[in-house]
Formats: sequence, structure tokens, C-alpha cells
Amino acid sequence: MIHSMTGYAAAHRDLGDAVLHLELKSVNSRYLDIGFRSGEEVRFLEMPLREKIAATVSRGKIECRVNLLAQATAPRQRAPNRAVIEQLTGMERAVREALPGAAPLTVAEVLRWPGVLAEEAIDQGRLQTECLVLADAVIADFLASRAREGQKLAEILLERAGRIRAHVAEVGPILPRALADYEARLAAKLREVLTSQDEDRIRQEMGLFAARIDVAEELGRLTTHLAETERVIRKGGAVGKRLDFLMQEFNREANTLASKSVSTEVTAIALELKLLIEQMREQVQNLE
Repeated sequence: MIHSMTGYAAAHRDLGDAVLHLELKSVNSRYLDIGFRSGEEVRFLEMPLREKIAATVSRGKIECRVNLLAQATAPRQRAPNRAVIEQLTGMERAVREALPGAAPLTVAEVLRWPGVLAEEAIDQGRLQTECLVLADAVIADFLASRAREGQKLAEILLERAGRIRAHVAEVGPILPRALADYEARLAAKLREVLTSQDEDRIRQEMGLFAARIDVAEELGRLTTHLAETERVIRKGGAVGKRLDFLMQEFNREANTLASKSVSTEVTAIALELKLLIEQMREQVQNLE
């Protein structure tokens, strides 16, 4: 099975007073690039999440969102922050020493002071444990989405490879007739240009030119590349870089075939091959 670099998965975990939300999405990239968008209270989870993702994914630009959201209906457990109250008491004492007539702070005023009432925080150890359990489920779903997309891409690539194979097979029967016609036209032109009617010289020139326009080697390489492409796709795994290299080789042989063509039919086939190869290359860019 091959995997696309495009994938998405998200899930949440109920922690009672809050909900932990984790989301993964990715697009294609030459390397593995993991970025985070997380709240301050869960920033410490980025490193263990990065390690867990990197252990299962080899390529792609991945965005990981992790947030801790308060439950709207959950009772809010609050307790006075003694450290803040002590600071406030010290400030009040200093003010009343400077202004003896100042009124003392009331309980309501103290409770309204920023930071005095702090919500009960979830223990970091528990939060990390819950997050890693949630990450296992999200990563499994994420990999499954990349596998489904990869299967679709594999089907497209194999279909295009089949069409390339059919076009390569068309060239063989065309070549003898196309070469014979072209050699006949070239021989006639040589007889017009050469001052002497030296048939041996003409045959020699024809032989040299025929060697330069022979495309049997290119057709053989195209067939070999097709077999390797189909083998790599069916084998599965991280195949993106290998297939990208094969697409470059495909394109090189198709360009050579077009440049050596002496027939409009072969030229048309070479152009169709280049189109199919480009379509395959675009799809390969999305494979892990």
C-alpha cells in the first residue's frame, strides 16, 4: 500500500471540566515538516506529539492543532490564589501607610482582583497521558485517510502506465515503414545534391543517419521504466522519491523519441507520452 501526503483527522477527549481537541492535516512536501498551533496551556505537549508523529510519517507538511477547551456546562471549580492575595495585602498595607485615610479593601473587591480566583488546572501528567492516548487514535485515522488517498493515486498511476505501454507498443510497427519512406526521400535529395552518383557514398550516408534516428534503445528503456514503475507501486511503502526519479527518466526518453522522430505518427505518439508522463509526475508529487 502506498500513502498520499494529503490527509486529515481530528478527535476530542472529554476530561470532565475541559475537552482536549487534537487535529492533524497535511499536504505534500519534499521532507517531513511538522508545525504546531496550540494553546499556551498545552504547549508542553508539542515535543511528545512530534516524536509520535515522526515515528509513523516520513514525508509531508503536517499541521497539528491541539487545544484544551473549557466545558460550557461544567461547574467551574475555583479557589482563591493565596500568593496573589498575599501580594494584594502587602500593597494595601503600603497604600494605607502612605494614605491613612484610605478605606480598606472589601472581600468583593479582593475577589474581583485579576488572578485571585484561579480555575483548578488539570494536572500536566494526566493531560499528557490523555493526549497521547488521543493521539494514537487520531494518527491511526490520519494514516488511514492518507492510505485511501494513496490507493486512488496508485490506480491513476497504473492506468496512465497502461496507456503509455499501449502507445510504446504502437511505435514498433510504425517504424520500419516510416524509416523506409524517409530513407527513400533522403536518398533522392542526396542524389540531387551530390555531384557524383556514388551509390556507395549514398548508402554510407544513409546508414549513418539511420543509426542516429534509431529509437529502439529509447523504446526499450521506456518499457523497462514501465515495468519498474508498476513494480514499485505494487510493492508499496514510501515510494514517492523513487517514482519521481522514474518520471524524470520517462520524460528524458520521451523527449529523445520526439527529437529522433521522422514520422508525424511517431511525433504524435511522443507528444502523447509526454502528456501522460506529466500527468503521472503531478500525481507522484503527492505520494509519501
